[in-house]
Amino acid sequence: MEISTALIKELREKTGVGIMDCKQALQECDGDVEKAIELLRKKGIATAKKRGGRTTSEGQIQSYIHAGGKIGVLVEVNCETDFTGKTEDFTSFVKDIAMQVAATNPLAIDREGIPAHILEKEKEIYATQARESGKPEKVIDRIVEGKLKKFYSEACLLEQPFIKNPDITVQDLLNELIAKTGENIIIRRFVRYQLGEADEG
Repeated sequence: MEISTALIKELREKTGVGIMDCKQALQECDGDVEKAIELLRKKGIATAKKRGGRTTSEGQIQSYIHAGGKIGVLVEVNCETDFTGKTEDFTSFVKDIAMQVAATNPLAIDREGIPAHILEKEKEIYATQARESGKPEKVIDRIVEGKLKKFYSEACLLEQPFIKNPDITVQDLLNELIAKTGENIIIRRFVRYQLGEADEG
């Protein structure tokens, strides 16, 4: 039977499960929402964690221009379905991420994205600072680790405190959206331009 978008939306709102799963469940239950909810529960499709390997080829690119045209950001965030990619929650998330990048200028999305040479340079600086302040050799590694943690929380977008609510990180914000949509969502890439900034190369 043909399942209406309104029914799919209703089931999605009640379960937080992805659009394709909702459609399939409704088809199997002849459009009965309550039965579809029960079926989804039985199948156990209500957790965000299993979604990590799913293909994300939909989504949005948003821009954010700040400081009277002096800073500009482009961000691409991907999700599994066109439906989620067009929702207000998703749009608002992508815009927030663009604003976050403009405000905080992260080096990378996560730790894996930070170039090795930058990491080595940071470690070297922290170790030198610790030695020069007279710290014993045996605690230097621990000091470097502690400072690296702070470095990551500034340099990695996902580890930064969210500018609109510093009590949570950008990763927390992303997890909330994954749980709400029931889809795998990833921040794919970003670019940030600052007027008069020298090209790196």
